[in-house]
Amino acid sequence: MAELRFSALKELFSREPVEVSVPGEPVSTYFSENVFDKAKMERYLSREAYRAVMTAIDEGTPINRQIADQVATGMQAWAMEHGVTHSTHWFHPLTDATAEKHDSFVGRGEMGSIIEIFSGEVLVQQEPDASSFPSGGIRNTFEARGYTAWDVSSPAFIVGNTLCIPTVFVSYTGEALDYKTPLLRSLAVLDKAAVEVCHLFDKDVKKVIATLGWEQEYFLIDEALYYARPDLMLADRTLMGHPSSKDQQLSDHYFGSIPDRVKAFMKEFEFEAYKLGIPVKTRHNEVAPNQFECAPVFEEANLAVDHNQLIMDVMRRVARKHKFRVLFHEKPFAEVNGSGKHSNWSMMTDTGVNLLSPGKNPKTNMQFLTFLVNVIKAVNDNQELLRASVTNENNSYRLGGHEAPPSIISVFLGSYLSGILDSIASKVKDKKMTPQEKTEIKLGIGKIPGIFLDNTDRNRTSPFAFTGNRFEFRAVGSSANCSSAVIVLNAAVAHQLKAFADEVNAMADRGTKRDEAIFQVLKKCIIDSKRIRFEGDGYSAEWHKEAIRRGLSAESSVPRTLKAYSTPASCETLVGTGVFTERELESRVGVELEKFTKKLQIESRVLGDLAINHIVPTAVNYMTSLVDNVRGLREIFDDNDFLRLAGARKELIVSISDHISMIKKLVSEMIDQRRKANVMVDIYKKASAYESQVKPYLQEIRTHIDKLELVVDNELWPLPKYRELLFTR
Repeated sequence: MAELRFSALKELFSREPVEVSVPGEPVSTYFSENVFDKAKMERYLSREAYRAVMTAIDEGTPINRQIADQVATGMQAWAMEHGVTHSTHWFHPLTDATAEKHDSFVGRGEMGSIIEIFSGEVLVQQEPDASSFPSGGIRNTFEARGYTAWDVSSPAFIVGNTLCIPTVFVSYTGEALDYKTPLLRSLAVLDKAAVEVCHLFDKDVKKVIATLGWEQEYFLIDEALYYARPDLMLADRTLMGHPSSKDQQLSDHYFGSIPDRVKAFMKEFEFEAYKLGIPVKTRHNEVAPNQFECAPVFEEANLAVDHNQLIMDVMRRVARKHKFRVLFHEKPFAEVNGSGKHSNWSMMTDTGVNLLSPGKNPKTNMQFLTFLVNVIKAVNDNQELLRASVTNENNSYRLGGHEAPPSIISVFLGSYLSGILDSIASKVKDKKMTPQEKTEIKLGIGKIPGIFLDNTDRNRTSPFAFTGNRFEFRAVGSSANCSSAVIVLNAAVAHQLKAFADEVNAMADRGTKRDEAIFQVLKKCIIDSKRIRFEGDGYSAEWHKEAIRRGLSAESSVPRTLKAYSTPASCETLVGTGVFTERELESRVGVELEKFTKKLQIESRVLGDLAINHIVPTAVNYMTSLVDNVRGLREIFDDNDFLRLAGARKELIVSISDHISMIKKLVSEMIDQRRKANVMVDIYKKASAYESQVKPYLQEIRTHIDKLELVVDNELWPLPKYRELLFTR
């Protein structure tokens, strides 16, 4: 293994940036060229088919078989002009990856001839084998049938020679087996609830969409070093490795000059992204060495999620061409920053108004504050559920340290905006308000645009921060499908907006003026949700105690956190709004618990193998050389000189021997605990056993291995070290 390590380093040092050729024209000339977007639909579809598709996108109306055939014919003609030979339904199963099954356009013609054909039936619905995808008990392995159905709101695209059609994925009995189905449902219920509240201020609003702008963080590792680290290959993170003497202490990597090899990689994946219609805007070095970030312009949430899943795949493919491997794991390296997928979320009307952006007068600012307060109230009422939506085994290593937000959900507004809410809560009277009192409040609200942006700072320790015209959900993990968090956020806000509109309308029906009813309900929401607002240091021990005092969840256990999906309040939010059925919601918990268990199982197996088959033999070899050295000293020195010269070596031999003994003992105990957990039938009990009985061994074993790394001869150490993984490019 040591030979593999040094061979990898030698190979790395000979690397040169890959030459990347991109068109000299502006990005706008080739942007979306591999996407069957509206412009191409207009060109390749009949007027009837084009209008039907646009109506389906805007209003959710179904597309009949005749129109589907026309769309399929036009889509195939466009695709074949680009050399496409196959098609696939592209979907998001509950694996945090995408799935696809390719079928060629080849079909039977007359007299046994071969023709290219792509029908509306194939476009609209297919039947992949669903037996091996996670389902959380919705179907058994022998029940293989599942259906994918065309998501007309997300355009088809070309990758290589394959036409990819975004789809939902459901079981034979109609339950969702993917992320997209509940995401689309959540967007629909949010649209309906938000439009109703908008009508309190603007009757012209007919549609509200959720917008999403993700920030994708990742690490880049040379592929030679990657292949020399079995833990990275199999567990996506390093299970051992002593911290480098220098890592991110000086913050000299953050926003620094991008290395040439990395810049070439970025240039190529951005070019591929642009052709796929992904509006990548930003690229930069992140805080940790060899950590980077890319981010697009915000988009409609469903499309943004598709684009995030797609760009992760593009980055993986392009990285291989540049002899890199992309690490999307939330915490691939200990003691340096982990990677997140900050999700910037807002709502936009069909009249072009960002509902979370301050307006230009008291009326529009009243609308802004109404939506702002309702989002805060939704987060307050669903803080445990939102925490569960970003909880998994990977993210459990990231949250709460090294600039990642803590696991306690809180909302950061900034002192100025927080003061405005407190002012409303104190000035709005419980009794009927005079015109002068209402005017005073409205005039205060009208001051927001002039000074707002200068009074809203960023709080890197806040998991849910308002950043001027959107909320940034910073707790989302880098490897996750961000649908999970967006689904819960959409549903929670929709549920709260409906409750708000119902209460305002009920007061108006009882004779209260509508503006006064809005003030009264806002006041109640502000008071009821004040506990979730926090402007301070989310890492401090004082906040942890204060959060518990406020009644916020500080739960750190992954299985216990995931149980938040099953509470009556969560069911009201997710099932009551129609985003999930009870069976689907129950299955999601089962899927997440199973993934948590299996990932810990893999990590413990990989660590046990590396510890016993790689680290221990290396340490024994080095210890043997020390023993031989001590014997040699005994042969040539008298007792006094021998004791003086060999004392430190003998202590080192004892130390190495102790570490070896502890590693073997702990690995054996870990295997025993894993065996006990594996026979448990109840998935929650099994996950809890893995967390409490198996997971602690990962750190204990690692500690002894990392101690050995510091003393074993560098020439013998089998695995690339942190200084090599993080500082070689």
